[in-house]
Amino acid sequence: MPRLRPAVLIPFLALLALLCMAAALLMGSVEFDFGEIIAALLGKGEPLTRTVILELRLPRALAAFTTGGLLALAGCLMQVLLRNPLADPYILGISSGAAVCALAVMALGLGGIWLDAGAFGGATAVTLLVFALAHGPGGWTPTRLLLTGVVIASGLTALMSLILALSPEGQLRGMMFWLMGDLSMAKSGGRNIPVLVLGVAMGMIFARHLNVLSRGELPAEALGLSVKSARIGIYLGSSLITALAVTTAGSIGFIGLVVPHLVRLVAGPDHRVVIPGSVLLGGALLTFADLLARTLVAPIQLPVGALTALIGVPLFLLLLGRQRQIV
Repeated sequence: MPRLRPAVLIPFLALLALLCMAAALLMGSVEFDFGEIIAALLGKGEPLTRTVILELRLPRALAAFTTGGLLALAGCLMQVLLRNPLADPYILGISSGAAVCALAVMALGLGGIWLDAGAFGGATAVTLLVFALAHGPGGWTPTRLLLTGVVIASGLTALMSLILALSPEGQLRGMMFWLMGDLSMAKSGGRNIPVLVLGVAMGMIFARHLNVLSRGELPAEALGLSVKSARIGIYLGSSLITALAVTTAGSIGFIGLVVPHLVRLVAGPDHRVVIPGSVLLGGALLTFADLLARTLVAPIQLPVGALTALIGVPLFLLLLGRQRQIV
């Protein structure tokens, strides 16, 4: 497949993201035209229009875009860290840790800031636990880290099942929606924008290091890269990014797995292109999926994580069909 130049790909993905954001503002149970949208964004127009746009649709669209961008960025970093084409932001149990604590909070009848604090605290605790347990006598390796994360995630999954089995029936729907990904409760859509911008900036600064590390440990060391420090930085950074994404929208699969591969397929392995391209495409894809989640069978809202899986599965199969090796 012919590769696109960065000067073509990045503006195209930026335009795609803007179109998805515009569609998210325009479409819904009440449809508006562009003039009404612009007026509302400028603080003018009808009060009802301003309320719907500024307090409901815009925060949700921003939350979807930033969450998708964070997941795509985390997936890109995890694939470099583990040198595994199947690595995604949730592979080391970070999402499971967030889910256990979030479900426990919901089972106690709490919500709001308690839910956010519980999810973020659980994700952070599992990050530190996996990192500590994976550190063996000779330091830690990607294989040891991966195996430790998978085992911890399996145990946490069992704990989630117990919490669901013991929870009141009236709370099960909300718990299941959170587990499948839900942006309906995202009220502060822009809170993750600074983290996303900082993550992209740091990724671009260290893109050459990521390019070297993705080729293997020995070539990286031969070129003077401190592999241990680089791995620790990538692990902690990707874990923090994943924790914020999960706290915002619950568990949303396939974005972090598929999007980096799509960008590599059309642009090559250079992370100076892969990182911004993945963030833009991940944000656009989740924004579009969330638009479908709230409009396909309106007024019923679907879990956005289910739709990202339905979109992600054929995309990933397409990748497998296009080339034998996708990393």
